[in-house]
Amino acid sequence: MTIFIRFFVVALVCLGVSEAEVGSEGNVRTLYLKADHVWQLDAPDDIRMDSSGLLRLPDGSMLVINDRDGAVYSLRPELNRRTVNLSLATNLFSPTELARFEGRKHGRYDGEGLAIDARGRIYFCEETDRWIMRCEPKTGAVELLEIDWSSVSHWFSTDKNASFEGIAIDGNRLWVANERNIGRIILVDLASLKVVEDFQVAPVGNSDEDIHYSDLCFFDGFLWVLCRENFMVLKVNPKSHETVGQYNYRAIERSTPNVYAQPFNVGFMEGLSVDATSIWLVADNNGFPRVSALNDRRSTLWRCPRPDVVPTAVESTETREGALKSERPPGGD
Repeated sequence: MTIFIRFFVVALVCLGVSEAEVGSEGNVRTLYLKADHVWQLDAPDDIRMDSSGLLRLPDGSMLVINDRDGAVYSLRPELNRRTVNLSLATNLFSPTELARFEGRKHGRYDGEGLAIDARGRIYFCEETDRWIMRCEPKTGAVELLEIDWSSVSHWFSTDKNASFEGIAIDGNRLWVANERNIGRIILVDLASLKVVEDFQVAPVGNSDEDIHYSDLCFFDGFLWVLCRENFMVLKVNPKSHETVGQYNYRAIERSTPNVYAQPFNVGFMEGLSVDATSIWLVADNNGFPRVSALNDRRSTLWRCPRPDVVPTAVESTETREGALKSERPPGGD
């Protein structure tokens, strides 16, 4: 074995994948995710929780939204538990604040994506009316961003359930995903509330006209895109719109312990968060139980080690948890 091949094999082992687990298409490798921790989400009063959107906050806690009513919940996964309790975030998008828009709202609030800006304000995208809403956590005040969508409205379906699903923010840039029919990612300038551009990204090698997007995340200079029907997370250059990495999670969602008993051949992932060491995914199981637990209708959260990252300055004997701790900013979980 040559020195180069030997180095390559060692690198694959360090990345947590084997040669059989790495595919390629052009210059983009397909890496296959594995979950090192799995949690069932315990909602208050055993309500049906259709988990959508996933946002990791600077203190290490997370937010998730229930797309049945737009309520936002806080959670903090603990590594020694298999469940995590959801607590209603009463200071975010409260019913009292949302009631101010009652005269303009059509039906219930169908919140689908969450994001945070540099000032700590929380945003969510609402699917039925194609709204972007912003909340100041300190006061609870909510505002509806009056964005002119006319330049991209030709992409919009008349199906109110095929609308905005996932947002991400970097500075004054806000991306929102038009879910399907036709899937499109729209960039908005938050300073002017104007649409700047729109584009489509897809898994490398995919030729489908319509790509289903179910969440977005911005991290480390890249836009991360959850493609539900392809069971794929894309790492995208936000300027060139090129897919520079892709991560297949089909085996996680369809494995015996995790797969949901449902009559549709579709993916259920609707929440994505990316950090220095992990890709986090959450399922909107639409009330269906898991095949392995037919009385359990809770949604599921997965933490997947990023196979493209090797933590720096970590001894080979150090545990993964030690590596994670060394990568976290002050105040992380």
